[in-house]
Amino acid sequence: MEVDEGMNNARLAAASLTVFLINLDRAGDRLAAMQAKLQGSGLSFERVAAVDGNSIDFPTPKFSEISFRFMHGRRRNPGEIGCYLSHIECARRLLASQNEFALILEDDLEFPPDLVDILEAALEQDARWDILRLSSVSAGRKFDFCKLTESRSLAIALTREKGSGAYLINRRAARWFVEKLLPMRLPFDLAFDLEFFRGLKSAFVTPVPINQQLGLPSQIQGLRQRRRYHRSRAHYLTVIPCRAFIEASRLLTRTPRLVALLLQSRIAATRRRHRELGAEIMASLNGTTQLGDPQ
Repeated sequence: MEVDEGMNNARLAAASLTVFLINLDRAGDRLAAMQAKLQGSGLSFERVAAVDGNSIDFPTPKFSEISFRFMHGRRRNPGEIGCYLSHIECARRLLASQNEFALILEDDLEFPPDLVDILEAALEQDARWDILRLSSVSAGRKFDFCKLTESRSLAIALTREKGSGAYLINRRAARWFVEKLLPMRLPFDLAFDLEFFRGLKSAFVTPVPINQQLGLPSQIQGLRQRRRYHRSRAHYLTVIPCRAFIEASRLLTRTPRLVALLLQSRIAATRRRHRELGAEIMASLNGTTQLGDPQ
């Protein structure tokens, strides 16, 4: 375990948040860059040595070859498996700690100036999420349901979103990661996007604040290697029905939640306006009474 001794935001520490940075031992340049960025945001972190897929002995009980090919239609990719197991390790460390929340980061990110404000506001709204995604590599529409900060909102995506560069989890989500997401059957960014099957709540911050598309070389698969992990097109006879079932399930579970959250927000806004109007009327009546008082 390596802990950066940089500045730590006191309010985030008081909110029981820990920060995990996933980083391969051979990627010292990325570690140095991320350390500077996190210190610039006033955050300390614990480095989690990423699992090097090339060091994994296959077969392993942590990876289901049959399920992966059936559900994802690709051959085993050691780098992808190492990435997956690294995220699971972060969840395991959260459960082993006394903290309630973890910010989990990969090592190829760009942070916004309001990162700490976002995190503080998100933790104040922790009843609304178990997994809060702060980055994405997809451009699907996300539906805002609640104001988070002056320039950010909480939102729900009704379609599949790829990317796991930065996200918050609570202990409930961490327990799901550790107890139910092994063996690996899908890439991590697709697997943890299935929280609705376990009754967990997932949300996004919008506009998506953390950029994970910096154009750095992939440590999971290069462009030349990508084709070697694909299977024949015939294998998509199993993949397409599986994806159709997942997409339908996502829509059927997240849509009612989104509608309920929008109604709650509308009701809360209406009540707030009524209180404000009542206060204005009372202030006006008090002013009128004072003007009409006999001298």
